Amino acid sequence: MLTPLGFSLLRQLSDGAFHSGEDLAAKVGLTRARVSQLLRQAETAGLSLERVRGRGYRLVTAPDFLDATKVREALTDYGVKLATNGLSPLRPQLQDDDAAIGAEPASEIASRPPIHLELVDQLDSTSTELLRRAPRRDIHGAALAAEWQTAGRGRRGRPWTAVAGGSLTFSLGWRFEQGAGFLAGLSLAAGVGAIRALEKEGLEGVELKWPNDLIYRHLKVGGILVELNGDALGPTTVVVGVGLNVRLPRELRRDIPQPVTDLQSVAGRGAPAIDRNRLLARLIAELAETLSRYAKEGFAPFAAEWQHRHAYQGKPVRLLLPDGAAVVGKVAGVDASGALVLADGPRRSRFLTGEISLRRA
Repeated sequence: MLTPLGFSLLRQLSDGAFHSGEDLAAKVGLTRARVSQLLRQAETAGLSLERVRGRGYRLVTAPDFLDATKVREALTDYGVKLATNGLSPLRPQLQDDDAAIGAEPASEIASRPPIHLELVDQLDSTSTELLRRAPRRDIHGAALAAEWQTAGRGRRGRPWTAVAGGSLTFSLGWRFEQGAGFLAGLSLAAGVGAIRALEKEGLEGVELKWPNDLIYRHLKVGGILVELNGDALGPTTVVVGVGLNVRLPRELRRDIPQPVTDLQSVAGRGAPAIDRNRLLARLIAELAETLSRYAKEGFAPFAAEWQHRHAYQGKPVRLLLPDGAAVVGKVAGVDASGALVLADGPRRSRFLTGEISLRRA
């Protein structure tokens, strides 16, 4: 498990050069034995270390750690308004934020808040942390990213495997006046927003897989998890969690119980290294725009685009339901609530949960 001290060491090594154990120990105020122990832990996080007697330690592939200043600069480049008072845009603070956002109407602020960005080295889960904060403060517009998650999760509580310096794991908090029924298609709309962001960064060919996977040539490259907290009729606090493989070492892929790939592979051999700071900013910008539009118009404006980007659209599939039963049919699309519609001849059936796979002849 990576710790804050471990990250301090990794940042010393992020230049790709050799550093002696003695120098590292002096810089972070630890013993050489403790340095050695922490660096062994770093290797369990998907980082490869080279040790050479007399020269010290070197990261074989130096990670480009996230930098809050660079992410904020990119967000500004992409037209995103940032919170200026260092806090999430709480409703009681609207008067304070007016000067920063041009004294826009409260209704516009509610649907399109300034973004408050926070980057941390380690958390159990960015989504869990935002949900913990929600009872104490409004998380509307709060974007929280972590280099390393000790308990990252996907659908149904499954663990999400990430690599320090090689993944993007972040969550965005949002407040909707509507209830859970209105938000049924939100995870699908968020998927559309994520694909748009990737394409704007030159990453073409990633598709969607119902209900919340991002795939490339049927290999999983990322996922989206939407969690709700609120009254049945609203208002509702939402946390949109995103996990993306940017650079996933081959040895780590073998430990993941499903076929996976990463965005660097999507970019293609010989492509320049993906800038995680700009990609994170692009994703936050596009998701904020998506959530803002969804608050006004619901899933309808995204339905056709989602179906166009669905890797299994019009194909025969097998749907595994939560109770273990299986259904087969052809994907006819999704309805206005985001439910998957399967066709079996003239018969149409809709499903809100389940996992699909291509049905082989």
